[in-house]
Amino acid sequence: MIYFIADTHFNHTNIIKYCNRPFNNSIEMNEYIIQRWNSVVKNDDTVYHLGDVGFGLLQEGKSLVERLNGTKILLRGNHDFKIGVNTWKEIGFSEVYKKKIVLDNLLLTHAPTEEVGENQINIFGHIHDKLLDKRFDKKNHICVSCDVIDYTPISIEMIAEK
Repeated sequence: MIYFIADTHFNHTNIIKYCNRPFNNSIEMNEYIIQRWNSVVKNDDTVYHLGDVGFGLLQEGKSLVERLNGTKILLRGNHDFKIGVNTWKEIGFSEVYKKKIVLDNLLLTHAPTEEVGENQINIFGHIHDKLLDKRFDKKNHICVSCDVIDYTPISIEMIAEK
């Protein structure tokens, strides 16, 4: 099974206030996201994380990512460029991409893009729980920021239903 999620922001205390997340602190948030992730993702599944994984030291990030089920593929978000590709692989991502990933008719990006081809759907994060800008067509843009998917990776089947 293939899943998608974005904007976990592990260890990022300010994101709780910024996005009005229902957590008292980043530890509580981290644990909830890990629990929700592992409630649907099995070890033989693949999860595309569409950026903004989290903050913190290499070892902290590695210990969090190691607890997440499945093969993890990262499309780096704006907060993910402070460390390099090899470091992300050490943390636990099997593949790391910079701008976009194309999977059949799905265009995976960190932020919504206008560069969506005909019969293509843009899967993205970045905007968290904010409304999609009017310049984007809602019919072919789907936000998978954890703030709008109950902090739970969403399956490719659920994407197809939308």
